[in-house]
Amino acid sequence: MQLQADYFTAYHNLKLTRDDKGVLVAEFHSNGGPFIMSAQAHTGLVDAFYRISQDRANKIVILTGAGGEFITDVDWSSFGDVADPGVWSQVHDEGVQALENIANIRVPVIAAIEGRAHVHSDYALLASVIVAAEGATFQDVAHFSAGVAPGDGIFTTWSYRAGAGRAEAFLLNPQPLPAATAREWGVVAEVVPNGKALSRARELAELYLKAPEVTRRNTRIHFIQPLKERIVREVGYGLSLEGASSADLVKSMRAKSESVARRGKVA
Repeated sequence: MQLQADYFTAYHNLKLTRDDKGVLVAEFHSNGGPFIMSAQAHTGLVDAFYRISQDRANKIVILTGAGGEFITDVDWSSFGDVADPGVWSQVHDEGVQALENIANIRVPVIAAIEGRAHVHSDYALLASVIVAAEGATFQDVAHFSAGVAPGDGIFTTWSYRAGAGRAEAFLLNPQPLPAATAREWGVVAEVVPNGKALSRARELAELYLKAPEVTRRNTRIHFIQPLKERIVREVGYGLSLEGASSADLVKSMRAKSESVARRGKVA
């Protein structure tokens, strides 16, 4: 039996389903397929995570993605001119609020990762436990490799889970990190056969439900508190740095484009 709250159908990029035991599955998607982050989704997820966190009918939350992936890429054009302070102000605020709202989910959170977690893997690292398929990979294609400082929480979460040295090397030379290596680093709790991440997450949810509700809630609150404190301290500042680097990237791209145009006129 699926139980539905009024907000379950409100979001274009997050499919929400909850069973009669209160296990909520939040599935990222784009038109039912693998999720590509867009400006619209970025805005919607802030409210979605807030509503999830406030709904006490949610006893366990599982984060996963559609189409055998977690989050694959970014629709950069949807964000508009990120060199515009007004545009970046919204990106900044939503970036902080999304992470804080996930951290404020006060029940155990399980991330079930299939395929590519190549954008916003920080969402997964805010889970209590990550279950990853053998073929899953972690990468950060949205920051340093794209010419932007990784300030939106990706460093905060990876340095907390894996250690600062590993996080810095991972983000400065972003290559696909296999699930097995992520497990060695302590980021992933379990590696399972491909296609089995969600089913294993459901098994863990059943296990966690054996504990009394207040125990479950208070354990999540206790475990996430140190990471939540780092998010509050670091992510707003990090997103300001990311915004400045985004503006500089746009400036340099425009300069190159103008230079090419001038050369074309001379020719």
